[in-house]
Amino acid sequence: MNNKESKKQEILDAFNFRHATKEFDPSKKISDEDFEFLLEVGRLSPSSVGFEPWKFIVIQNQELREKLKAVSWGAQKQLPTASHYVAILARKNVEYNSDYVLRLQKEVKKVPEELFEPMMERYKNFQQNDQHLFDTDRALFDWSSKQTYIVLGNMMSAAAQIGIDSCPIEGFNYDKVREIFEAEDLLEGGNLDVSVMVAFGYRIMEPKREKTRRCLDEIVQWIY
Repeated sequence: MNNKESKKQEILDAFNFRHATKEFDPSKKISDEDFEFLLEVGRLSPSSVGFEPWKFIVIQNQELREKLKAVSWGAQKQLPTASHYVAILARKNVEYNSDYVLRLQKEVKKVPEELFEPMMERYKNFQQNDQHLFDTDRALFDWSSKQTYIVLGNMMSAAAQIGIDSCPIEGFNYDKVREIFEAEDLLEGGNLDVSVMVAFGYRIMEPKREKTRRCLDEIVQWIY
């Protein structure tokens, strides 16, 4: 098997290894080096027009985990046992002309001055006319949240490739989790909001059944 085929098999093996781990071994902790790697994978993930509308809150505080457990029906076993528990927040202030986007373009991406105005006009048209992100209060946040799921998938896939288990968490009361994060001053005064959470660690038991998915013929349509 050549290097390319070997790498493909390695990736498929990792995807078959990965499952939504309901309970982790609390005695096994992810090393600092490995978790920094997962955060770096998240940081390097792509986002629509490169706006990076996310923030990662790594929740290791047991008291805060208990508060979240009380309002997260989908994380009853994960919160007490996960080595690392991450809330991925989505940014709300991502209008093309917001302070956040302007700073991102000028200070982080260092867009040349001569390209700045045409680029902002394209982003305005994209958000306003192509995607209709200004039609409702919810639309822009939902757009940001979609970007966080790219991060979520990348981090879980990377974790599986180095033998770390994970579980995405959507099973929570959004309003109550938001209240907890507001009380902890984690939402930047309303510029961030809760998108999704994810637990990482090492499984305490093997899955009870093999991974099942629909076959390719059911989910792929080729147009020639």
